[in-house]
Amino acid sequence: MTSEPTVGRVLDRDLAPVASLIGDPTRIAMLAALAEGRSLPAGDLARRAGVHPATATAHLRRLVEGGLVVVRAQGRHRYHELAGPRVAAAVEAMAQLAPATPVRSLRSDRAARTLAEARTCYDHLAGRRGVELRDRLLAVDALRMFDDRDHEVTAAGRRLMADMGVELPELDRTRRVFARTCLDWTQRRPHLAGALPAALTHRMLDLGWVSRATGRGLHVAPDYDRRLDTWLSGSNG
Repeated sequence: MTSEPTVGRVLDRDLAPVASLIGDPTRIAMLAALAEGRSLPAGDLARRAGVHPATATAHLRRLVEGGLVVVRAQGRHRYHELAGPRVAAAVEAMAQLAPATPVRSLRSDRAARTLAEARTCYDHLAGRRGVELRDRLLAVDALRMFDDRDHEVTAAGRRLMADMGVELPELDRTRRVFARTCLDWTQRRPHLAGALPAALTHRMLDLGWVSRATGRGLHVAPDYDRRLDTWLSGSNG
């Protein structure tokens, strides 16, 4: 009697096509660049991946056909972006398993330190500051977990979000995950992913709490901690 292959019993998804797309060094470099949450033209992605524009175009075509990247046309220009936060989460998950890139210069050391301190994970705050934000929102009872990975806003949290200028009714109308744990690959602890942390990160950028550095990195304002303390103290008032 022939037994059913083990793989057939364990997996209910065909992972090979996606693994093949992601496994190519040029394509993963492009996906990592797009995981910054920005829309980029093919020329920029070619430079980021270190390949000829014609080569980049062929790789991008495969990523689009595979459903990992979408193209947005603006006039005569075409911009590429990830097909959604789930693709960014897959890139982030791989970073948790991958070995660190060797640091060979002072510049790369500074970049690595910036990413570990504060960066975007697609469109939400990550790094030490992202982990800290989740911890502190839970500590002041602005958020609470209702299962092993998802969060909801409390009454105190609704007041805080209003103070920050985050429109919760708008977020409630989206079909996106609201606030879910996302394991941070530099801190090995969870930060928040989803519509709420994306809105908070957008507001922090608008208000100057953080500003964009190179790539995914974020610079934290000198008075960031004071602003965060002041904002979170409103949860008790």
